[in-house]
Amino acid sequence: MSVLVNHIEKSFNEIHALNQVDFEVKEGELFGLIGPDGAGKSTLFRIMASLIVPDGGHCSVGGFDVVTQYRDVRRIIGYMPGRFSLYMDLSVEENLAFYARVFGTTVRANYELVKEVYQQIEPFKKRLAGRLSGGMKQKLALSCALIHRPEVLILDEPTTGVDAVSRREFWEMLKKIQNEGITVVVSTPYMDEAEMCDRVALIQKGTIMDVSDPGELVDRTGGLLYAFGSDRGAYAYLERIRGLEGCKSAWLFGDELHVTLHSAGALAGLKLAMEGWNDPSIRWQSIVPSVEDHFMELMQQEPVSVELIKKKR
Repeated sequence: MSVLVNHIEKSFNEIHALNQVDFEVKEGELFGLIGPDGAGKSTLFRIMASLIVPDGGHCSVGGFDVVTQYRDVRRIIGYMPGRFSLYMDLSVEENLAFYARVFGTTVRANYELVKEVYQQIEPFKKRLAGRLSGGMKQKLALSCALIHRPEVLILDEPTTGVDAVSRREFWEMLKKIQNEGITVVVSTPYMDEAEMCDRVALIQKGTIMDVSDPGELVDRTGGLLYAFGSDRGAYAYLERIRGLEGCKSAWLFGDELHVTLHSAGALAGLKLAMEGWNDPSIRWQSIVPSVEDHFMELMQQEPVSVELIKKKR
């Protein structure tokens, strides 16, 4: 296995950031850690990258312990933090050359690996990194993380703050990197990006809620799922729907409510109740669940206050 996370614990004063976190990432896998801001993703990735020490548990990358064998871990990983951390006052090519020298290699030695990414920013190679757009900064950071051909690539929210086109291009590049035999571990708050991964772990408040491939997670969504909408605003009906007999759960999803029913027999009673609300604009239809629906259903089992980043394709 490439990455093993076993009962990891981490606290910062009174804040319990990670709570008994467990999962494995297989060699050559594209693995996603999915959860909202504040869920513990960055803390976990810093532990995996040997930048901070866990309070408890064990983590290994490529068979090396991240605490006792941190030098070996840093040699085999490429790490891209959530915040752009390259040298703003160096040009694109200077940043890339610097990181190549740090790892005892050259840009020429591994250019075939990074050229798919780097060619998109090569026309701006003389430009200072601080003057690049958000998408270009991400491509430069990815190029620098890859320049020594790591065995494991760790990317902390690489698509946050970039436009939809750049997001899609970035994931296409990750797939090609995976095809080179590199294990990719990526975190994101965007639930739709879970579909791009081989397997994902859903995390909230420092706890792993579920781990599986995206298709299996969708299949685990219990009950019958419906979308509810109204010109008056779906949120106005949230508590009404939650109080109806037969409703298993309901949550806000964009400008709609997603509602799960315990059984098909409950549908007639819900429709009858909605007829009494005197709102001809009500829309109600059966829908196919997504990974986000499964995530929200798990959260309904232990309600928390959190605002998710929702992006629809």
